[in-house]
Amino acid sequence: MPRFLIERQIPGASELTEAQLAEIACTSNAAVDSLGVPYRWVTSYVAGDKIYCIHEADDEEAIREHARRGGFPADLVVPVANEFGPHSADTAASRSGSAATA
Repeated sequence: MPRFLIERQIPGASELTEAQLAEIACTSNAAVDSLGVPYRWVTSYVAGDKIYCIHEADDEEAIREHARRGGFPADLVVPVANEFGPHSADTAASRSGSAATA
């Protein structure tokens, strides 16, 4: 399933308590369950006055419907084009090493 990055502007987000975040999680899970389509909430990050989420769904409309049902803002929804991290350097190093010996 395609992955999407969702930006949610929520004033005071970084001051939400664990209990409040747990309540948001329950609401999100209920919204996912009500969709009736393949959908997966991967993770979320709180930073400043925003919450950034990674979700998997067939399309942007499913992401926006989840937001509507949960009562969440979805100020920006963009497909994730690619993913990389520290492990990506290992892949590049092994390729250049293979090319050097070939």
